[in-house]
Amino acid sequence: MIYTVTFNPSLDYIVSVDDFRLGLTNRTSSEQMFPGGKGINVSIVLKNLGLDSTALGFIAGFTGEEIDRRLAGMGCSTEFIPVDAGISRINVKLKNIEGTEINGQGPEISEEKVNQLLARLDRLTAEDVLVLAGSIPATMPDDIYSNIMERLQSRGTMVVVDATRDLLVNVLEYHPFLIKPNNHELGEIFDVALDTRDSVVPYARKLQEAGARNVLISMAGAGAVLVAEDGSVYERPAPKGVLVNGVGAGDSMVAGFLTGWFEKHDYEHAFKMGIAAGSASAFSETLATRSQVEHIYGELNEGEVYYENR
Repeated sequence: MIYTVTFNPSLDYIVSVDDFRLGLTNRTSSEQMFPGGKGINVSIVLKNLGLDSTALGFIAGFTGEEIDRRLAGMGCSTEFIPVDAGISRINVKLKNIEGTEINGQGPEISEEKVNQLLARLDRLTAEDVLVLAGSIPATMPDDIYSNIMERLQSRGTMVVVDATRDLLVNVLEYHPFLIKPNNHELGEIFDVALDTRDSVVPYARKLQEAGARNVLISMAGAGAVLVAEDGSVYERPAPKGVLVNGVGAGDSMVAGFLTGWFEKHDYEHAFKMGIAAGSASAFSETLATRSQVEHIYGELNEGEVYYENR
């Protein structure tokens, strides 16, 4: 079974406001609401691509109940731990105002609740896959990712980590199967600017030397690079399309890569499935569907195609 962990899930309220004016009452011209959080996005896209998973994490209040309800409506299994203090956050995204967002804080996570989650993860085996994705609430210990991987080290569980800075660097000694920084996050780790696909390869190898098995780097319009455990390097420009929504594209890439890996256990196929899924989400109002991913995958097989930003 695949498990995803989202420590701070959200309801994402995505709105368009025509002619937005500060200090005045503004009305939406369109609005959508989705369950949000990086691990949750991975679970949704996995389901769309035909793989079951179980979403873990913490929820609180009426917003937490709505997150759970909406995921169930999408066919996703959940085992969230209810939290008493506070409510799950609502993130407001003004999509036509230069990507402006207002993100909520989320509930307070007690040590008791953290231990409940750790006890659940202690049941994972070598037959399971765990996806740790995103940031952690301020009320949680900042070494939670590495603590989880240390606990699972003797169990052989395949672990995927999509996080930034110390959250990512501190898990490398536990040899995650896959890590997925973007080029800016990779550059922040080494204090360099990485703008081309060629430039990220030596730094991805440094993360491999520190313990990561496979390093997948997303680069938005510049495409993506995979430095694989077997020593091979795959790189592609981004597929041609109009950028509609960048939220969840990186999470979709993780889900696509995992789907491709379990389909064929072939790095090139997994890499192309990752690019196709990430691009399908970027080119759509919602997260990638199987038909969208298959269409873009077919374009990748026809040769190099390029990205167009609207």
